[in-house]
Amino acid sequence: MYYLSPTLFFPPVEQANHDGTLAVGGDLSSERLQLAYTSGIFPWFEEGEPIMWWSPNPRMVLFLDELIVSKSMRNILNRNVFKVTFNQNFRDVISNCQNIERDGQNGTWITNDMIEAYCKLHELGIAKSVEVWQDAVLVGGLYGIDLGHVFCGESMFSKVSNASKVAFIALVHQLKVENYKLLDCQVYNPHLESLGCREIERTDFMEILESK
Repeated sequence: MYYLSPTLFFPPVEQANHDGTLAVGGDLSSERLQLAYTSGIFPWFEEGEPIMWWSPNPRMVLFLDELIVSKSMRNILNRNVFKVTFNQNFRDVISNCQNIERDGQNGTWITNDMIEAYCKLHELGIAKSVEVWQDAVLVGGLYGIDLGHVFCGESMFSKVSNASKVAFIALVHQLKVENYKLLDCQVYNPHLESLGCREIERTDFMEILESK
């Protein structure tokens, strides 16, 4: 594992450990975060731990044409149960992602420092959010990093059933309209798989990431 110095640098992703850990240390400056994401790397650590940087192999992604929308979700979307907005309440979205209870997790990797760092990226137009509303109340959403041709999803939350799925589907539709190549979902989980995401080799992911 590589120990980062104050110099703005990351080792090649091929040097990551078997579990995907690549480096430790550094900071959460906007410059370092931008370098990380454009290099196929993301931070993931818990409060009180040093900053850990990851580039897993394989990589969980969604090719936009492979999105799975179930019949029940199509019915929900057609009924206009929810209203969707983009980049209207970034801080509220990331704060909800921090605070929402998740099965099998005692805490959150979204620390207060992470919130401030990503809010700065949002001010720079790099971090973006999707908000889902029901009766003018924010009930779901997601946020991530926009690289212009790849969107790196970070986290989503739902306070009512299906709200996060609505956010995800709305994001994918928007990315398709804007001719994005990929939605990066980082690591496997069965919920993402049910939406059409799948794992690919890191080398394949990097090839897409490095293409413009």
